[in-house]
Amino acid sequence: MHAHVIADDAEALAVAAALAEEFRAGASARDAERRLPREELDRLSASGLLAVTVPAEHGGADVTALTLAEVFRLLASADGSLAQIPQSHFVYVNVIRRQGTEEQRKFFFAELLAGRRFGNAQSEAGTKHIQDIRTRLEPQPDGSYLLTGVKHYSTGALFADWIPVLARAEGDNLHVAYVPRQAPGLTVIDDWDGMGQRTTASGTVRLDGVEVPADRVFPHHLTFQGPQLHGAVAQLLHAAIDAGIAAGALTEAADFVRNKSRPWFESGVDTAAEDPLLIQRFGELALRVRASDALLREAARAVDAARTDLTDHTAAEASIAVAAAKVQAAQSAVEVASALFEVSGTRAALNSLNLHRHWRDARTHTLHDPTRWKIQHIGRYVLNGTRPPRHGLL
Repeated sequence: MHAHVIADDAEALAVAAALAEEFRAGASARDAERRLPREELDRLSASGLLAVTVPAEHGGADVTALTLAEVFRLLASADGSLAQIPQSHFVYVNVIRRQGTEEQRKFFFAELLAGRRFGNAQSEAGTKHIQDIRTRLEPQPDGSYLLTGVKHYSTGALFADWIPVLARAEGDNLHVAYVPRQAPGLTVIDDWDGMGQRTTASGTVRLDGVEVPADRVFPHHLTFQGPQLHGAVAQLLHAAIDAGIAAGALTEAADFVRNKSRPWFESGVDTAAEDPLLIQRFGELALRVRASDALLREAARAVDAARTDLTDHTAAEASIAVAAAKVQAAQSAVEVASALFEVSGTRAALNSLNLHRHWRDARTHTLHDPTRWKIQHIGRYVLNGTRPPRHGLL
């Protein structure tokens, strides 16, 4: 595979904006037909966007968190499913940056620059809670491992070259094993049937005694033994997806009202776009979207600041800023995508128009982790100075 190498933040944003426009055209049809975006992902890989966080010393652009968040917001404004697929990709690039040896970094960063994609095999179903990981890495006499378990919600695994697998090894410590998509004993099942984000292929991964060399395993548990931004970056990208979905829904609502809606007969105006009550509602929705975008940028800047000077304090500030952005963006995505119908009128509910994909994507994506707990951590931090926990979801 050959991929372009993006030079800097400005080029990353320009490429993302161009791809978003390209992907927007077919987003509704892909969702309606559940047509998996293989060609679009190949375009994403070839563009170089998937390697923009590779460190400069390894040949990458090493873009800021502010740029990366905007890349995801742009992509999500066009297609809320497509933007979700590389979210875990960047999360597991960060694991390599933080816990990889120099040889591991050299190998995997070269893979990324060549356009290779990471999926994920992280969550499990039927366990006590989300951090009850039962997949096992069993050490072998030669220093390698055997990997056994079943994963669900494995977004991107079906399209991946490498699948990072979260598993427990000696002492029940969490590790990440990077496994080739075609490894013997690894099976990806396309059984995702969510009402929203329908083309993410977030299905099942089965691991039946998969052989993993020692140099493909990373000690992820060490990530959480000091100040870290693992959770903040992961959640920042989730917030960017929600903000993008909200922006996309608002844009489509405005276009519909301008070109297809009829004014209410009592308004006394000639077009729906002149209706003062609709104008008021669009103003309210625009405020929600602008607030989401502003908090997203503020959170990204906090992450960038913490990267420059990583301490317990700066990591906590970044996590709280990201939590605030995530709460606002999640609420906005659901509200704006729902209000699309309120402002557009009866015709907007036609299944053939598929305008409900925005709400379905928003409602599905915002279920990833509860915002009510983020609000709790924000409140504890403001009131009592209690720093948020280091569990990777803040």
